[in-house]
Amino acid sequence: MFNDLAYAMGNAGGSGSSGMASFIPLILMFVVFYFLLIWPQQKKAKAHRQVLTTLQKGDSVVTASGIYGTITGLTDTVVTLEIAEKVRIKVSRGSIAGKVQSQV
Repeated sequence: MFNDLAYAMGNAGGSGSSGMASFIPLILMFVVFYFLLIWPQQKKAKAHRQVLTTLQKGDSVVTASGIYGTITGLTDTVVTLEIAEKVRIKVSRGSIAGKVQSQV
């Protein structure tokens, strides 16, 4: 009985060429995940970094939390926004979601 079990387990691996063929679906899944998930996310992150580097005083922006404002001051890490007349807040530069055409 043990010989039959050992024989069955020995043939489960198959030949060397089928071992390589078993990796093809795994490789194809990685390629699909890359083009559907990773590549678009990297493209979006690159575009966001580009927006953050081109910020200037006077630009109308929206933060990630949904606050609209106009930039009145900039440093490397902090943006000062005027959200109402004489009401200014400081936010992290990374929390700027993007520029807006007209302030709501």
